Amino acid sequence: MDNREIKRSKKRMKARFGTDQLKHMGYTEDISPGGIFIQTVSVLRPGTMLQVQLTTNDDRQILFKGQVRWAKRVPPQLLRKLKAGMGVMVTEFIEGEDVFRSCLPGE
Repeated sequence: MDNREIKRSKKRMKARFGTDQLKHMGYTEDISPGGIFIQTVSVLRPGTMLQVQLTTNDDRQILFKGQVRWAKRVPPQLLRKLKAGMGVMVTEFIEGEDVFRSCLPGE
């Protein structure tokens, strides 16, 4: 059961991210007004500042800067059973803020 006060929306979008270049890949699992969860094997340390590019199913782009708030690494042999990824807080939208907001529940 999820006791967080902020509503999250299950939303799968392609995610590319990195500190300098968008060289890592993953998928969003859920989004909220302040951040996203990226399911990925390329987990970065909490506190890391990064850029994230999301692509919606209809090929609209969202680009923002963010900070890794928490991360969960999983050994490669357990990836099918356990979820690896990281929670990223949005710190600044570069483009597509309106697209991001349209993906939120009730928007």
